[in-house]
Amino acid sequence: MASTQTWDPDRYAKNARFVAELGMPLVELLAPRQAERILDLGCGDGALTMKLAAMGCDVVGVDSSAPQIEAARKLGLDAWVMSAEALNYETEFDAVFSNAALHWVKRADDAIAGVWRALKPGGRFVAEMGGCGCVEKIRATLLAALARRGRDGKAADPWYFPTVEDYRARLERRGFRVDYIALLARPTPLPGDVTGWLETFAESFIKCVDEHGRKAFIAEVRDALAPKLRDANGTWIADYVRLRLSAIKPPAAR
Repeated sequence: MASTQTWDPDRYAKNARFVAELGMPLVELLAPRQAERILDLGCGDGALTMKLAAMGCDVVGVDSSAPQIEAARKLGLDAWVMSAEALNYETEFDAVFSNAALHWVKRADDAIAGVWRALKPGGRFVAEMGGCGCVEKIRATLLAALARRGRDGKAADPWYFPTVEDYRARLERRGFRVDYIALLARPTPLPGDVTGWLETFAESFIKCVDEHGRKAFIAEVRDALAPKLRDANGTWIADYVRLRLSAIKPPAAR
């Protein structure tokens, strides 16, 4: 089943601004230099792309969501609708940067091959995505709620959360030199109720339920998650695990 996830810029800004705000350690790992040409892969509405541009980089943003690209262009960014699995750049960038996007890309080898082609020899690939165990409590609760309705939620699951061993092997098979790769537990306070997170990120699961039953489905998932993810102060904390990496396309590579 193809993912039915869509991206509304207003909804994303309301419920998911933390994604860009928590991306600065990745920018630090990238260590962008003045006038470098950088591809922001999965740029969304351009919040982090703007920060790279403000550092003096020549940045191009790509994302599979046309509404998100429209939002990025309204910021004055050079942004294009393009799938991570079908990048069409050739030895053009000093670095490829990607924050919180590649766990939506199930054909990981195609994305890695596109990054390789896009990089100049000696270029670097710096990325962070959901890693093994990311939002496992949320995912399991969604699947259980669908199973109670006789629905196979696994067919709707849009996420790819790799292990370090899996993603390192894919990178090295393509020829990258992996300088750093690690799983990082990052419990993440949400800006509001978990309902907003579900409506923003779990659309593929929600759409498995008939439209008239979706409100009850979300409420059921919320109630089941409350003892696991809501603290004593009422703050919802999502069980995020991130896979962060830095890899180099060797200078002699073509």
